[in-house]
Amino acid sequence: MKWMLALLFLVGFAANGQWKTYRLVNNDRDTINCIDNEDRRQGRWVIKVEGLRGEAGYDEEGEYKDGKKEGMWRCYTSLGDLSAVERFRWGNKDGKSQYFNIAGLLREESWKAVNPENPYDTVDVYDPIDPTKVEQKRVKIEGTAVKHGQWKYFESGSGGLLKTENYILGKIEVPRPAVAVVAADSTVAQPLKVPDKVKPPAVLEFEKKNAKKKIKVLDGSTGL
Repeated sequence: MKWMLALLFLVGFAANGQWKTYRLVNNDRDTINCIDNEDRRQGRWVIKVEGLRGEAGYDEEGEYKDGKKEGMWRCYTSLGDLSAVERFRWGNKDGKSQYFNIAGLLREESWKAVNPENPYDTVDVYDPIDPTKVEQKRVKIEGTAVKHGQWKYFESGSGGLLKTENYILGKIEVPRPAVAVVAADSTVAQPLKVPDKVKPPAVLEFEKKNAKKKIKVLDGSTGL
């Protein structure tokens, strides 16, 4: 019996010896809020943020990797209602983030985290004169995270979509001009057909009555 207790002690020490500090929850079966020997947050964390200067407090939970937020994080109001779902990479927002009030979804954002070791990305650049021509350029991304993708705003209560915005690496996307489509079997551009002028009924009646008569029309010219 004594050797079993000693074995359990050694296992527990080996499991937690890598942590400088930690918390035990769920009847001391789960380890959370761990800080490693290099003072970096690791694993699952549950954090309580107190209210400050009129701002309401909240609770958040998610994963840390080497001191930086990673993956999905959830935020809750002091009453326990879900207020946000955010995703992180390299400690910065990445992918879809959603924000709620008690009535439902308010806003949906899309982010792109910047790799601190390689802050470059390739984007499509359209020719301002000929939108069918696209050139790929490698650009440096400024900041730690940029707006990238579709952002949606919803009406509180009804949930109706109010507005949609599209971003490319931090810049709002301007709609490209429409391009004329030519039929595949068309080789020569066809001129536009101008419709004939419609004559008034009185003129048609006059021409009908005088079709066989020679009528001299005054046109302003002079002659003998």
